[in-house]
Amino acid sequence: MASLPPPTPGQTPIAPPPAPVIPRGSSRRRYVSLLLLVAALAWAGGVGGTLAGERISDWMDRPPTQPSAEPVDVANPRPGFENRLDVAQVAEFVAPSTVTISADVGAGVSLGTGIVITSDGEILTNAHVIEGADAVRVRFSGETEPREATVLASDRGNDLALLRVNGDGFQPAVFADPDSIRLGDDVMAVGFALGLDGDPSVTLGIVSALDRSVGQGDVFLDGLIQTDAAISSGNSGGPLVNAAGEVVGVNTAVARDTAVFTATNVGFAISAGEALPIIETLRSEAEGVPREEAFFGVGLEDRRDGGQGVIVTGVEEGTPAAEVGMIVGDLIVEIDGAPTDGSSALIAAIRDKQPGDAVTIVLVRGDEQLELDVTLIARPT
Repeated sequence: MASLPPPTPGQTPIAPPPAPVIPRGSSRRRYVSLLLLVAALAWAGGVGGTLAGERISDWMDRPPTQPSAEPVDVANPRPGFENRLDVAQVAEFVAPSTVTISADVGAGVSLGTGIVITSDGEILTNAHVIEGADAVRVRFSGETEPREATVLASDRGNDLALLRVNGDGFQPAVFADPDSIRLGDDVMAVGFALGLDGDPSVTLGIVSALDRSVGQGDVFLDGLIQTDAAISSGNSGGPLVNAAGEVVGVNTAVARDTAVFTATNVGFAISAGEALPIIETLRSEAEGVPREEAFFGVGLEDRRDGGQGVIVTGVEEGTPAAEVGMIVGDLIVEIDGAPTDGSSALIAAIRDKQPGDAVTIVLVRGDEQLELDVTLIARPT
């Protein structure tokens, strides 16, 4: 044991501090109990602090339940492209804005792709990718672990959904000016085809057609971009981009062979012009604003003789169609100046309107052509 240094002349010696005395008998037991109590309080405080820290950490990692306030980035109009699409350069540019999505649906997993649209974690994908999901996860390019995502809102009819993850500083995609998309433009489909590991797959094609319409069940899509860029399972919700890396559409469907038709390289993407307003509608819905679809009140059937127009097969009582005097057998050939090329296009065009909107319907009844002004109502529940 070290000793204190000797005192200097004229200095009073400093005595060492007395050694602690351990009490005996009952006093000793009280002393031990006190030590145990202090230790227990210290342990409880440590555990409590750890649990509180974990709860705070979980709360901070939880994805937001409100939409972003950031606007979607839309490019300026452009006259066209002088050069062909550089696949490697464009793929490198869009990779940080393209994410893989896995959703727990029942006992299985739904796989798809998403597009980052804001720097604070808002993501656009197809509604069918996350439909019925109990949990949704998103993995960014260059990361090994997925992030939990919140489904802010979903529009089954337009097949688009809005997700959000916690975090900031993400690289959002840039959407092409809708009026700049042209027939024959080089385009590239980007996505996690078949859920394969690693970087997203890319396939090259062109804009094969514009303003296509498809419908199945209660999903009716119009304003679609048709492309011959290969789209596979897992690509759903991913971007279709032009030579500048701008998003021209959201990959959503592919035509398949049937007993009657053969399809080769016919894929469809929801165009930027259709997607951009739907994003704003989804944001409003996420903030508690109910979404109402417009309603006309007719049953429809496509023509089978190769002619243009849609045949009215039924008119519901008390609907706008009945009020303007439409009857079974009428042939609807135009709505608001746009030709009706099929029932899917007409249903989608009506559904995209708002209750209270007025539309002009042109129809053929026998040898007579009629023009009707119709005010739409909200779709009955």
